[in-house]
Amino acid sequence: MAVLVTRPGQQGLSLCQQLSELGIDNLHQPLINISPGKQLAGLEHDIDHFDMIIAISQNAVTAAQDYLSQLAHPWPTNKTYLGVGQKTAHVLSKATQQKVHYPDISDSEHLLNLKVLADVAGKRVLILRGNGGRELIFDTLTARHAKVEYREVYKRENLAFRSDLLLPIWQDKPITQLVVTSSGQLEYLLSNLTPSQQNWLFTLHLWVPSERIAQQAREVGFNVVTNTFSASNPVLLAALRSTKQDISNDKQE
Repeated sequence: MAVLVTRPGQQGLSLCQQLSELGIDNLHQPLINISPGKQLAGLEHDIDHFDMIIAISQNAVTAAQDYLSQLAHPWPTNKTYLGVGQKTAHVLSKATQQKVHYPDISDSEHLLNLKVLADVAGKRVLILRGNGGRELIFDTLTARHAKVEYREVYKRENLAFRSDLLLPIWQDKPITQLVVTSSGQLEYLLSNLTPSQQNWLFTLHLWVPSERIAQQAREVGFNVVTNTFSASNPVLLAALRSTKQDISNDKQE
């Protein structure tokens, strides 16, 4: 069993390190690079004027925290904070030293079902996110008569890669498991592969953090897709470790 991890940056490196410690062979192939967003400037002036602050991802929290720390500007204490997932909420809570609301299942739909977002008419809501992404939270809260604004605090940039050079390496490993943590990464990966290369990729066991991405993967051709319901490294690690144990048990039988 060998795992191809496409998660970018330190989170991807950390997951690979933990897999190695468990004796699980792996390769780190980040598909995107994370850099500071174009709307970080001025965040220290604006953040105090919102009633609610929603972080879309850990990257959004980290980018905002790094920027505010450089200016020695604290997070406001009298706001309602929310994270799309448990790990994002944990990172946000650590940064703000405040309670952070989050759904049991890490996606936009379940976030919007939280009671704290049921009555937001007239509330000013700030969404910390990267460049682009789904509009569901913005559109839904706007429909609930909240005053919603985006802040692009980090930027995702696709990393070029040569599929003709990398596919033989992945196949020789041989890679049998694939971790993809966003729909954008999945689309970018497939766009760089030939039809025959895609067919090989579809034979891998794909691990994704939401049912939306899982359904997208099944529709394009993946045969085995597992939704972990979270993009956090501990959840991904536990799922992959369990699979390794299952494979080992099958071999023993």
